[in-house]
Amino acid sequence: MSLMYMGRDGKIQLTDKDPKTLIRANYCIGDLLGSGGFGKVYSGVCKKDKLPVAIKLVQKNGIREWGTLGGHRVPMEICAMKKVTHVEGVVKMYEWFESRDAFVIVMERPEKVKDLFDYISERGALEEHEARAFFAQVLSAVSQLHACGVVHRDIKDENILVDLQTRELKLIDFGAAGELTEGQYTNFEGTRVNSPPEWIQELRYGARELTTWSLGTLLYNMVCGDIPFVTDEHIIRAEVIFPTRGASISEDLKDLIEWCLTKEPEERPRLEGILGHPWMHLV
Repeated sequence: MSLMYMGRDGKIQLTDKDPKTLIRANYCIGDLLGSGGFGKVYSGVCKKDKLPVAIKLVQKNGIREWGTLGGHRVPMEICAMKKVTHVEGVVKMYEWFESRDAFVIVMERPEKVKDLFDYISERGALEEHEARAFFAQVLSAVSQLHACGVVHRDIKDENILVDLQTRELKLIDFGAAGELTEGQYTNFEGTRVNSPPEWIQELRYGARELTTWSLGTLLYNMVCGDIPFVTDEHIIRAEVIFPTRGASISEDLKDLIEWCLTKEPEERPRLEGILGHPWMHLV
Protein backbone atom coordinates (compact mmCIF):
# COMPACT_ATOMS: atom_id res chain seq x y z
CA MET A 1 0.00 0.00 0.00
CA SER A 2 1.50 3.30 -1.10
CA LEU A 3 1.09 6.21 1.32
CA MET A 4 1.48 9.94 0.80
CA TYR A 5 3.75 12.56 2.21
CA MET A 6 4.51 16.16 1.37
CA GLY A 7 8.00 17.47 2.05
CA ARG A 8 9.10 21.05 2.54
CA ASP A 9 9.30 21.52 -1.20
CA GLY A 10 5.48 21.33 -1.28
CA LYS A 11 5.42 18.30 -3.59
CA ILE A 12 3.17 15.35 -2.75
CA GLN A 13 4.86 11.99 -3.20
CA LEU A 14 3.87 8.35 -2.79
CA THR A 15 6.06 6.04 -0.74
CA ASP A 16 6.06 2.47 0.51
CA LYS A 17 8.25 3.45 3.47
CA ASP A 18 6.87 3.45 6.99
CA PRO A 19 6.08 7.15 7.70
CA LYS A 20 7.17 6.68 11.31
CA THR A 21 10.62 5.83 9.99
CA LEU A 22 10.66 8.99 7.86
CA ILE A 23 9.57 11.16 10.78
CA ARG A 24 12.05 9.67 13.26
CA ALA A 25 14.83 9.98 10.70
CA ASN A 26 14.23 13.72 10.41
CA TYR A 27 12.92 14.80 13.83
CA CYS A 28 13.63 14.33 17.50
CA ILE A 29 10.20 13.93 19.12
CA GLY A 30 9.73 15.46 22.56
CA ASP A 31 6.97 15.96 25.10
CA LEU A 32 3.23 15.90 24.56
CA LEU A 33 2.05 19.50 24.21
CA GLY A 34 -1.69 18.83 24.13
CA SER A 35 -4.38 16.33 23.25
CA GLY A 36 -8.11 16.23 22.67
CA GLY A 37 -10.70 15.63 19.99
CA PHE A 38 -8.30 17.23 17.50
CA GLY A 39 -5.60 14.60 18.08
CA LYS A 40 -2.27 14.78 19.88
CA VAL A 41 0.48 17.38 19.47
CA TYR A 42 4.12 16.76 20.42
CA SER A 43 7.10 19.07 20.55
CA GLY A 44 9.96 18.24 18.23
CA VAL A 45 13.21 19.46 16.73
CA CYS A 46 14.37 19.02 13.15
CA LYS A 47 17.63 17.10 13.18
CA LYS A 48 19.02 18.88 10.13
CA ASP A 49 18.57 22.55 11.06
CA LYS A 50 17.55 22.33 14.77
CA LEU A 51 14.28 24.10 13.94
CA PRO A 52 11.67 23.70 16.72
CA VAL A 53 8.48 22.09 15.41
CA ALA A 54 5.11 20.86 16.59
CA ILE A 55 4.10 17.39 15.40
CA LYS A 56 0.36 16.72 15.27
CA LEU A 57 -1.10 13.23 15.02
CA VAL A 58 -4.66 13.01 13.67
CA GLN A 59 -6.38 9.61 13.52
CA LYS A 60 -8.18 8.92 10.25
CA ASN A 61 -11.29 7.64 12.02
CA GLY A 62 -11.64 11.02 13.74
CA ILE A 63 -11.48 13.15 10.59
CA ARG A 64 -14.90 14.63 9.83
CA GLU A 65 -14.13 16.65 6.73
CA TRP A 66 -11.90 15.83 3.78
CA GLY A 67 -10.58 17.75 0.79
CA THR A 68 -8.28 17.19 -2.14
CA LEU A 69 -4.72 18.33 -2.65
CA GLY A 70 -2.87 17.55 -5.85
CA GLY A 71 -5.60 15.10 -6.76
CA HIS A 72 -5.24 13.22 -3.47
CA ARG A 73 -7.79 12.89 -0.65
CA VAL A 74 -6.45 14.51 2.52
CA PRO A 75 -7.95 16.03 5.68
CA MET A 76 -9.46 19.48 5.22
CA GLU A 77 -7.07 20.70 7.91
CA ILE A 78 -4.13 20.01 5.59
CA CYS A 79 -5.90 21.64 2.61
CA ALA A 80 -6.59 24.76 4.67
CA MET A 81 -3.06 25.05 6.07
CA LYS A 82 -1.59 24.61 2.60
CA LYS A 83 -3.74 27.46 1.26
CA VAL A 84 -2.73 29.89 4.02
CA THR A 85 0.94 29.00 4.39
CA HIS A 86 1.96 32.53 3.28
CA VAL A 87 -0.41 34.37 5.64
CA GLU A 88 1.16 36.43 8.40
CA GLY A 89 -0.22 35.67 11.84
CA VAL A 90 -0.89 31.98 11.11
CA VAL A 91 1.20 29.01 12.22
CA LYS A 92 2.95 27.46 9.21
CA MET A 93 2.74 23.84 8.05
CA TYR A 94 6.12 22.47 6.97
CA GLU A 95 5.23 18.96 5.80
CA TRP A 96 2.82 16.08 6.40
CA PHE A 97 2.82 12.31 6.29
CA GLU A 98 0.15 9.67 5.89
CA SER A 99 0.20 6.37 7.79
CA ARG A 100 -2.29 3.55 7.53
CA ASP A 101 -4.44 4.91 10.36
CA ALA A 102 -3.43 8.57 10.76
CA PHE A 103 -2.01 11.74 9.27
CA VAL A 104 0.97 13.50 10.85
CA ILE A 105 1.36 17.26 10.36
CA VAL A 106 4.67 19.00 11.08
CA MET A 107 4.29 22.71 11.87
CA GLU A 108 6.35 25.58 13.13
CA ARG A 109 6.62 25.85 16.92
CA PRO A 110 7.22 29.43 18.02
CA GLU A 111 9.27 29.68 21.20
CA LYS A 112 8.71 31.99 24.15
CA VAL A 113 4.98 32.06 23.52
CA LYS A 114 1.86 31.55 25.60
CA ASP A 115 -1.64 30.90 24.38
CA LEU A 116 -4.05 33.76 24.94
CA PHE A 117 -6.12 31.72 27.39
CA ASP A 118 -3.14 31.34 29.74
CA TYR A 119 -2.05 34.91 29.06
CA ILE A 120 -5.43 36.25 30.22
CA SER A 121 -5.69 33.76 33.09
CA GLU A 122 -2.37 34.93 34.52
CA ARG A 123 -2.69 38.67 33.90
CA GLY A 124 -6.42 39.19 34.13
CA ALA A 125 -8.64 41.07 31.68
CA LEU A 126 -6.69 43.16 29.19
CA GLU A 127 -6.63 46.92 29.08
CA GLU A 128 -8.44 48.26 26.04
CA HIS A 129 -5.29 49.49 24.29
CA GLU A 130 -3.70 46.02 24.50
CA ALA A 131 -6.94 44.28 23.53
CA ARG A 132 -7.22 46.60 20.51
CA ALA A 133 -3.68 45.80 19.37
CA PHE A 134 -4.26 42.05 19.74
CA PHE A 135 -7.71 42.13 18.16
CA ALA A 136 -6.44 44.07 15.14
CA GLN A 137 -3.87 41.33 14.52
CA VAL A 138 -6.55 38.63 14.70
CA LEU A 139 -8.76 40.58 12.30
CA SER A 140 -5.89 40.94 9.84
CA ALA A 141 -5.15 37.20 9.93
CA VAL A 142 -8.81 36.23 9.57
CA SER A 143 -9.28 38.65 6.67
CA GLN A 144 -6.37 37.03 4.87
CA LEU A 145 -7.75 33.55 5.57
CA HIS A 146 -11.04 34.54 3.97
CA ALA A 147 -9.19 35.99 0.99
CA CYS A 148 -7.60 32.54 0.58
CA GLY A 149 -11.02 30.86 0.69
CA VAL A 150 -10.58 29.41 4.19
CA VAL A 151 -12.80 29.79 7.26
CA HIS A 152 -11.20 28.83 10.59
CA ARG A 153 -14.41 28.08 12.54
CA ASP A 154 -12.75 27.83 15.95
CA ILE A 155 -11.40 31.28 16.76
CA LYS A 156 -10.86 31.41 20.53
CA ASP A 157 -8.18 32.32 23.05
CA GLU A 158 -6.75 28.77 23.26
CA ASN A 159 -6.06 28.89 19.51
CA ILE A 160 -4.06 32.11 19.58
CA LEU A 161 -0.39 32.25 20.55
CA VAL A 162 1.14 35.40 22.02
CA ASP A 163 4.84 36.04 21.47
CA LEU A 164 5.90 37.30 24.91
CA GLN A 165 8.70 39.43 23.47
CA THR A 166 7.17 41.00 20.36
CA ARG A 167 3.46 40.73 21.33
CA GLU A 168 2.78 39.31 17.89
CA LEU A 169 -0.04 36.77 17.60
CA LYS A 170 -0.36 33.55 15.62
CA LEU A 171 -3.59 31.68 14.92
CA ILE A 172 -3.27 27.92 15.37
CA ASP A 173 -5.29 24.68 15.11
CA PHE A 174 -7.05 24.35 11.76
CA GLY A 175 -8.75 21.12 12.77
CA ALA A 176 -12.20 22.72 12.39
CA ALA A 177 -11.34 24.75 9.28
CA GLY A 178 -13.33 24.52 6.08
CA GLU A 179 -13.70 25.97 2.62
CA LEU A 180 -15.25 29.44 2.70
CA THR A 181 -18.55 29.55 0.83
CA GLU A 182 -21.48 31.96 0.86
CA GLY A 183 -24.03 29.21 1.53
CA GLN A 184 -25.26 27.72 4.79
CA TYR A 185 -23.17 25.15 6.67
CA THR A 186 -24.79 22.22 8.46
CA ASN A 187 -21.69 20.81 10.15
CA PHE A 188 -19.74 22.42 12.97
CA GLU A 189 -16.58 21.07 14.62
CA GLY A 190 -15.70 24.15 16.66
CA THR A 191 -16.22 24.89 20.35
CA ARG A 192 -19.89 24.79 21.36
CA VAL A 193 -19.79 27.67 23.87
CA ASN A 194 -18.48 29.86 21.06
CA SER A 195 -21.10 28.77 18.53
CA PRO A 196 -23.81 31.23 17.40
CA PRO A 197 -27.53 31.05 18.26
CA GLU A 198 -28.52 29.90 14.77
CA TRP A 199 -26.39 26.77 15.16
CA ILE A 200 -27.85 25.94 18.57
CA GLN A 201 -31.42 26.50 17.37
CA GLU A 202 -31.39 25.49 13.71
CA LEU A 203 -28.13 23.53 13.15
CA ARG A 204 -27.05 25.89 10.39
CA TYR A 205 -24.90 29.02 10.04
CA GLY A 206 -23.08 31.17 7.53
CA ALA A 207 -19.28 31.26 7.61
CA ARG A 208 -18.97 35.04 7.87
CA GLU A 209 -21.71 35.33 10.49
CA LEU A 210 -20.08 32.58 12.56
CA THR A 211 -16.73 34.34 12.29
CA THR A 212 -18.16 37.63 13.52
CA TRP A 213 -19.86 35.91 16.47
CA SER A 214 -16.57 34.17 17.37
CA LEU A 215 -14.69 37.47 17.16
CA GLY A 216 -17.25 39.13 19.43
CA THR A 217 -16.86 36.30 21.94
CA LEU A 218 -13.08 36.63 21.76
CA LEU A 219 -13.12 40.41 22.24
CA TYR A 220 -15.46 40.11 25.24
CA ASN A 221 -13.13 37.49 26.71
CA MET A 222 -10.11 39.75 26.22
CA VAL A 223 -11.54 42.69 28.14
CA CYS A 224 -13.75 40.87 30.65
CA GLY A 225 -11.55 37.87 31.42
CA ASP A 226 -14.15 35.23 30.54
CA ILE A 227 -16.52 34.20 27.76
CA PRO A 228 -19.93 35.92 27.57
CA PHE A 229 -22.09 32.77 27.36
CA VAL A 230 -21.69 29.37 29.04
CA THR A 231 -24.92 27.50 28.22
CA ASP A 232 -27.07 26.97 25.14
CA GLU A 233 -29.80 29.06 26.79
CA HIS A 234 -27.39 31.97 27.27
CA ILE A 235 -26.29 31.76 23.64
CA ILE A 236 -29.86 31.68 22.32
CA ARG A 237 -30.83 34.65 24.47
CA ALA A 238 -27.72 36.54 23.27
CA GLU A 239 -27.96 39.06 26.09
CA VAL A 240 -24.51 40.54 26.63
CA ILE A 241 -23.92 41.39 30.30
CA PHE A 242 -20.75 43.25 31.17
CA PRO A 243 -19.13 42.81 34.60
CA THR A 244 -19.80 45.57 37.11
CA ARG A 245 -16.53 45.06 38.97
CA GLY A 246 -13.04 45.86 37.76
CA ALA A 247 -12.02 48.34 35.11
CA SER A 248 -14.83 50.09 33.28
CA ILE A 249 -15.41 49.26 29.64
CA SER A 250 -15.86 52.14 27.21
CA GLU A 251 -19.19 52.64 25.49
CA ASP A 252 -17.54 52.32 22.06
CA LEU A 253 -16.17 48.91 23.00
CA LYS A 254 -19.49 47.75 24.41
CA ASP A 255 -21.15 48.83 21.19
CA LEU A 256 -18.72 46.82 19.06
CA ILE A 257 -19.05 43.67 21.18
CA GLU A 258 -22.85 43.87 21.22
CA TRP A 259 -22.89 44.41 17.46
CA CYS A 260 -20.77 41.29 16.87
CA LEU A 261 -22.96 39.30 19.27
CA THR A 262 -26.28 40.35 17.74
CA LYS A 263 -28.67 37.40 17.79
CA GLU A 264 -29.85 37.86 14.19
CA PRO A 265 -26.93 36.82 11.97
CA GLU A 266 -27.80 39.19 9.12
CA GLU A 267 -27.48 42.15 11.52
CA ARG A 268 -23.92 41.35 12.54
CA PRO A 269 -21.09 43.29 10.90
CA ARG A 270 -18.78 41.86 8.29
CA LEU A 271 -15.05 42.14 8.88
CA GLU A 272 -14.94 45.48 7.06
CA GLY A 273 -17.58 46.83 9.45
CA ILE A 274 -15.57 45.73 12.48
CA LEU A 275 -12.41 47.29 11.08
CA GLY A 276 -14.27 50.53 10.45
CA HIS A 277 -15.82 50.73 13.92
CA PRO A 278 -14.76 53.85 15.94
CA TRP A 279 -13.27 51.75 18.77
CA MET A 280 -10.75 50.20 16.37
CA HIS A 281 -9.34 53.67 15.61
CA LEU A 282 -8.95 55.05 19.13
CA VAL A 283 -5.41 55.81 20.30
